[in-house]
Amino acid sequence: MKNKIKYLDSHTGGEPTRVILEGGPDLGSGPLPERAERLRLHFDGFRRSVIEEPRGWDALVGALLCKPYDPSCETGVLFFNNVGYLGMCGHGTIGLAVTLKSIGAINPGVFRLETTVGVVEVELLDDHRAAVRNVPSRRYRKGVNLKVAGYGTLQGDVAWGGNWFFVVKQSPLPLERKGIRELTELSLRIRAALDREGITGEGEARIDHIELCGPPSTEVADEKNFVLCPGGAFDRSPCGTGTSAKLACLAADGLLEPGDTWVQESIVGSLFEASYEYCEESSVLPTIVGSAYETARGELLFAEQDPFAKGFPKDL
Repeated sequence: MKNKIKYLDSHTGGEPTRVILEGGPDLGSGPLPERAERLRLHFDGFRRSVIEEPRGWDALVGALLCKPYDPSCETGVLFFNNVGYLGMCGHGTIGLAVTLKSIGAINPGVFRLETTVGVVEVELLDDHRAAVRNVPSRRYRKGVNLKVAGYGTLQGDVAWGGNWFFVVKQSPLPLERKGIRELTELSLRIRAALDREGITGEGEARIDHIELCGPPSTEVADEKNFVLCPGGAFDRSPCGTGTSAKLACLAADGLLEPGDTWVQESIVGSLFEASYEYCEESSVLPTIVGSAYETARGELLFAEQDPFAKGFPKDL
C-alpha cells in the first residue's frame, strides 16, 4: 500500500463521500465487476485504510476513480463502505460530480459514469447540484410479511434501486432524530429476520439495506425515511438508491405517474427530488436530484510502523 493517498471529501444531504484522486491500487483493465472483485480479494486493506478508523468513520462511503470499460463513459467508479462494496451509490454519485467539477475534470452538463451495476447519466446543474439518472429499478416482491422480534409482523416490499432494499411502508417507530438509536436497532432486527427467513433479492442476493418510511416533517416533502446501510450506520441523506427503490414501488402500485416529482426527506431533514420514466418491462428509470458540498481535501498518510495503517483490527 502506498504511503500517501490523495482524497477529496464532500457531503450530500449530510452523508459523506470520500473520492480517491491518487494513490489507489492498480486494478488492471477489464469490466468493472471484475476489477471490483480484484479490489475485494487482493486490496481490501486499501478499502479499510481509507474508510475505517482512525482515518475514516462508519458513515463514510469511498469512491475509487478508475478507467471506464465502456468508452462512452467519462470515468468509472468503485463504491465501498465500512464493511465491503456497493453496486451503486446515489448520494456518492452526486458528491462525485461536485468533486469532479471542483478539480476541473468536468464542466456543467451531462456525462456518463460507469458503475459495477451499469452506466448512469449525471447532469451537473451547477457547482453544488446534480441530477443522477440511475440504473433501472424494480420491485421484486410486494407485501412480504416478516416477524420481527419485539415488533410482531411487519410488512414491506423487496426492491432494487442499485442495491437491494426491504422497504417498510409505515415505520412502527416515529422517524425522529432523537430516536435514531431505536430506529437503528429496529432495522438491525429486520435485517436479521430477513436473513433468518431466507428472504432475499433476485438470485438469492442478500438484502443489506433497510428503509423505514413515514410522514414527512416538512410540507415540501412527500415522505420521510430512515435507511440503514450494510455496515450498521444510518444514511444521513434520503439515500439515492433507496429513493430509487421507493419510486419503483410507487410506480408498481400506480401511486406516482412518470415525470411527476417525489420529494424524499431524510432522517436529518435533507431532501432529494425524484422522478422516473418507464424503461424495460416492470422497471423504471429514476432520476435523483440533490446537492453536495466539499468538506475537506488532502492526503492520507501511512507510516510503515503504524499498527492501524489498515484500520482497526476487526475484533475491536
